[in-house]
Amino acid sequence: MGNENFKLLLVDDEKDVLEFMGYNLRKEGFQVFTASNGKEGIETARQVLPHLIILDVMMPVMDGIETCAEIKLIPELKNSLIIFLTARGEDYSQIAGFEAGADDYVTKPVRPKVLVSRIKALLRRYSEAVSEELHLNLPGFIIDREKYMVIKNGEEIILPRKEFELLVLLTSKPDRVFTRDEIFEKVWGDNVIVGDRTIDVHVRKIREKIGMENIRTIKGVGYKFES
Repeated sequence: MGNENFKLLLVDDEKDVLEFMGYNLRKEGFQVFTASNGKEGIETARQVLPHLIILDVMMPVMDGIETCAEIKLIPELKNSLIIFLTARGEDYSQIAGFEAGADDYVTKPVRPKVLVSRIKALLRRYSEAVSEELHLNLPGFIIDREKYMVIKNGEEIILPRKEFELLVLLTSKPDRVFTRDEIFEKVWGDNVIVGDRTIDVHVRKIREKIGMENIRTIKGVGYKFES
């Protein structure tokens, strides 16, 4: 897909940021929509169904974390990628963002070329994922990549994007140990810096929701899915 086929939504309460980023992204050929707060961002997202949303964290009315969490509850937006854009670089803020379902995290001020590069990398992975096989059958449950859904004993379980992608990665090669570095690269991407606890938090949530004892922790190395 060319850039002109991708719709981006910018949500930021600073007008100059919207204008500056919007200008640079339109120059790259993207379709760009804007909103000035979280509530307006959700309404706009429902209307345009963007492929990717860039959310400022610190906003009036509804902050970026809350907005992201709300977006993830809207079925028609479940596949929308989300990048957090903020001046705050603390580790706890990043973890909160990724737990809410973000795909990347960029701190202000950000150079246009860097932001465009991160966006293109995410959209490339999105396109590759869409073209892959949609269903993966494993003993006891089915993983449906198109719907981001796990069906276990007939029960449908919806997972946030990162939890789902982590599960797909581990189950793609049963009994193979994936190192933490591999998981970070394949699920979050090379350019994304996340806290050390991020993977552990996501694995814990997968276990809580699906009851999967098959996911084994390999101390000091990473994780594997036991068949």
